[in-house]
Amino acid sequence: MSNPIIGAMTALVTPFKNGKVDHEQYAKLIQRQIGNGIDAVVPVGTTGESATLTHSEHKECIETAVHVCKGTNARVVAGAGSNSTLEAVDLAQFAQKAGADAILSVCPYYNKPTQEGIFQHYKAIAESVEIPVMLYNVPGRTALDIAPDTVFRLFDEVPNVYAVKEATGSMERTLLLKAKRPALAVISGDDAINYPIMATGGNGCISVTSNLLPNLITDLIHSAQEGDFASSKAISDRLYDLNKVLFVESNPIPIKAAMYLAGLIDTLEYRLPLTPPSAEHMRLIETVVKQYEIPEA
Repeated sequence: MSNPIIGAMTALVTPFKNGKVDHEQYAKLIQRQIGNGIDAVVPVGTTGESATLTHSEHKECIETAVHVCKGTNARVVAGAGSNSTLEAVDLAQFAQKAGADAILSVCPYYNKPTQEGIFQHYKAIAESVEIPVMLYNVPGRTALDIAPDTVFRLFDEVPNVYAVKEATGSMERTLLLKAKRPALAVISGDDAINYPIMATGGNGCISVTSNLLPNLITDLIHSAQEGDFASSKAISDRLYDLNKVLFVESNPIPIKAAMYLAGLIDTLEYRLPLTPPSAEHMRLIETVVKQYEIPEA
C-alpha cells in the first residue's frame, strides 16, 4: 500500500449534551487534534462509545470527522465494526462513501466465531470497500483473539487489509507479527506500551491519552519513527502516571472525566451502562491531570 495510514492516531471520545451527540463540541475536539499535529483521528471506536450509539449517530460522527479533516493533513480511520457482518459491511461502505481514508473494524464479539468465521467476516468487509482496512484485536473486550495465522491469512489474501490494531497487551505478539510479516502495519492499542511497540518495529498507535495530550503522543510516535528512541522513551516515561490512571475504570470513563476536568468538554455525560467514575477515582484522575500542561488547539 503506497501511503498507508500509520503514525499517531487518536481514538476520539464522543461528547454528549443532554443525551445527544454534541457535534459542535466534537468538531472542536477534532480541530484541536489537527492543531497538535495528529496524523489521523479515529471516530466511533471503543473510546467513542460506539456500542451505545445508534447507527445514525455513528454515521453522523464519521461525517463530522471527515468534514473537519478535509483539506488538512489529518486523515480519518472510521470505526466500522460489529458482531454482525452485514452491519459491519454497511458501516464500512458508508465510511467509504462519506470520504473516510480507512476503516478500523473490531473483532466480532459475543457470538464467538471460529477463526474461519473471523477470516470470512473480515474478508466480506474488506471486499465490500476499496479503502484500507485495519483489523482490531482486543480480546479483553471481545472475548476472542484474532490468531496470528488468521491475521497473516487476511494480510496475504485480502489486498486492502494492511494493518492490525494490537491490543492484547502482549509484546511477544507484536514481535511475532513483525517477524513473520514485516510489511504488516502493527498499531499499538495500549498507551502503556506505545513506546516498546514502536521500538520493536511497530508503526504507530491509536491512543486514548492523545485525547488529552495529542502533542506528546505525536512527539512520542514521530520521534520513534525518526529513530530517536531516547526521546520517545522519555515521553513515554513522562506519560506513565497518566496512562495508568486513564484505565482505573473502563475506558472511556476516565478519559472523559480527565477532559472534563481540563475544560476540554463542557459536560460529563456517558451513555448507560457507562457511568461517571467513583468519587475516589475522580479525585485520583484530577490529581494526575494537574501534573500535565494541557495544550490548546
